[in-house]
Amino acid sequence: MVCAVISLAVCSAKGGVGKTSVVLGLASAALHRGTSALVVDLDPQADATSGLDVTAQRAHDVAAVLSAPKRRVAEEAVAPSGWVDDHPGLLDVLTGSDASAGLDTPDADEETLKSLRRALKKLDDHALALLDTPPSLNGLTRSAWRAADAVLVVSDASRFSVAAVDRTVREVRALRQAPRIVGIQVNRFTPRSGEQRFRYEELRALFGDLVLEPLPDRVSVPQSQGAGVPLHALRTRTARTLAGQFDSILDRVLAPA
Repeated sequence: MVCAVISLAVCSAKGGVGKTSVVLGLASAALHRGTSALVVDLDPQADATSGLDVTAQRAHDVAAVLSAPKRRVAEEAVAPSGWVDDHPGLLDVLTGSDASAGLDTPDADEETLKSLRRALKKLDDHALALLDTPPSLNGLTRSAWRAADAVLVVSDASRFSVAAVDRTVREVRALRQAPRIVGIQVNRFTPRSGEQRFRYEELRALFGDLVLEPLPDRVSVPQSQGAGVPLHALRTRTARTLAGQFDSILDRVLAPA
């Protein structure tokens, strides 16, 4: 057993920006390089669990783990991704559930917010933990921040997302033991759109080098998700280019602080 190298919370205060797609892209990059990863599906929609082609039934799920962060409960909530039939343990999922919605309250107490951190200490046989959070800054996202070594903020290039990014960054930085912010990832970017270019430059003006190279809006993403395979398994030129961007993001995540 080895301790996780890093836990990354992938978050957004705004829905519809493709946050879970970014998590899946990072999981694909980790799998491609042979870095063992655990995806923690905190979003009550459980899209990461579905996108990672989890079919195994488990006795518990993430909601049960947050309510009782014991080793047995945590281990019984972990299932293998269907992406790794021949490499068990290389990519696992702490399975999501709509039951976790009941825990996503804005007034969660400190003990509740620490439950995910306690649970992850008992799931220490992966090199990377990717925490997929709901599109809000309530209890589940705040639990992820307390469990994470680093945060990746996902946005699109729109007026309302700029405000959401600003709020997210301010709230992460205000934490007593704040995780490092590894970047602000603009997703589904269309460079032909003058409005999107303007908003991207607005983010750059506000946050400088924290704003990463934008991920373009490409059909490769829904293609890989529809086929139930990692992005890196697709052989088209656009898929390879996008996969390379996720490799670069993962490099940044895994780089020493």
